[in-house]
Amino acid sequence: MRFLDTPPQSRNEALASFLRRIGICEERGSGVDKVVSETEFAQLPAPLFEIIGNHTRAVLFAHKTFTEMDKADRIRACYLHSCLQYVQRKKMTNTTLRNRFGIEKRNSAQVSRVIKDAIYAGLIHSCNPESESRRHASYAPFWAQ
Repeated sequence: MRFLDTPPQSRNEALASFLRRIGICEERGSGVDKVVSETEFAQLPAPLFEIIGNHTRAVLFAHKTFTEMDKADRIRACYLHSCLQYVQRKKMTNTTLRNRFGIEKRNSAQVSRVIKDAIYAGLIHSCNPESESRRHASYAPFWAQ
């Protein structure tokens, strides 16, 4: 599912129009981008978006340290970080993901493992697969060219 770079779609346009007129919501549809960005800023686990029938549920989580997150939490955070970087016209790197998790440079191998897991899960891909240098590797979401 792609929320970060798809045009907004109201399920109830009459309600959405009313909420825009009274200033409760905006028209440009950047809510998901803001949620992902703010969870990264606060170094919270990435939100979980679930599609159930015709409904979408966003699940937000309380703070967890990197070591408290399970593998699924880390992979989801990696994927959403790569999406956010992509829509901001940037590339995800080991450094950007370390910063997202608040991990020191000396522990970059932990982040490398998360990146490998996200690649294996098919959620991200290398932007420079021919390069032998892992030092300057960058990554993008699976759907980005």
